[in-house]
Amino acid sequence: QVQVVESGGGLVQPGGSLRLSCAASGSFFSINNMGWYRQAPGKQRELVATITTGGIADYADSVKGRFIISRDNARNTVYLQMNSLKAEDTAVYLCNAVVLMYRFARGNDYWGQGTQVTVSS
Repeated sequence: QVQVVESGGGLVQPGGSLRLSCAASGSFFSINNMGWYRQAPGKQRELVATITTGGIADYADSVKGRFIISRDNARNTVYLQMNSLKAEDTAVYLCNAVVLMYRFARGNDYWGQGTQVTVSS
């Protein structure tokens, strides 16, 4: 069984910073892409950033230049450094891991339960 657990959310003022962490654990062969998504009330879930095993990152246009995604493959952990936060960044942030249960297996999506980020003065 695979567990994906996020941490690091909270309340921050506009212009402030937060760092989210997400760790995947359990019995599996490897993890491919990891990423962060977010969902605000009344809105669809949207991609924030993803990162490959080799460290190639991709970002939503709305966060480019403000957010940085990184990962520690040895710890099966992905991070999201969020800077210059805006009110519109307020959402539940969810971590995604594409997990291979065994070699040559198709990757399966695993999700964390989410962590709330609120940007407000």
